[in-house]
Amino acid sequence: MFDILTVEDSVRVPPQYFSMKLGDALTHILREKYEQKTDKDIGIILSIWNVAATSDGIVAPGDGSAHYTVTFDVLAYLPTINEVLEAEVTDLVEFGAFLRIGPLEGLVHLSQIANDYLTYNKKIPAIVGKESKRIMKKGDMVYAKISTVSLKESIPETKIGLTMRPEGLGKMEWLDAAEKKREEKPAQSKKDEKKEKKEKKKEGEEK
Repeated sequence: MFDILTVEDSVRVPPQYFSMKLGDALTHILREKYEQKTDKDIGIILSIWNVAATSDGIVAPGDGSAHYTVTFDVLAYLPTINEVLEAEVTDLVEFGAFLRIGPLEGLVHLSQIANDYLTYNKKIPAIVGKESKRIMKKGDMVYAKISTVSLKESIPETKIGLTMRPEGLGKMEWLDAAEKKREEKPAQSKKDEKKEKKEKKKEGEEK
């Protein structure tokens, strides 16, 4: 889930930044410190802006740097268990597929893609269902749900587990086909019902 937050922090501005405008110096220092880093409470910090000093600079004895209290806005992404999202298939492997979710990639294991026996076909390349004949390729758009989250300090070490098996999830073409099938079923039932009544009427007339 993406979120925009306002954060307050204390920033140390070393002497080499004194020639810069204060706002530019604070923004540069905060971006170096926080952007592309992970915070366990707010998630992955993607961008920082609207940096403003809310105090005068204080120079501590023995430290030539100035210290400011600042506020700033943060765009963060925090993956949440049971969150349903739209994702792009970025890579296929023998044990599953990687999906792009926000700034991260999550893994959906082969057993969690569909209610079918699936295999990875290297020639296509694609993941193929034995019974359903469904095919999932790199670049496909799918709906998936986050099942596990392991946030680490660095983005590459963060692990996201996904599932596409629950009803309403999966490749968009699969969902469209399932919806069309549900719409056709009542119409077919009515047709069969009319046919049955007609046959019963015919049997009665013959008697």
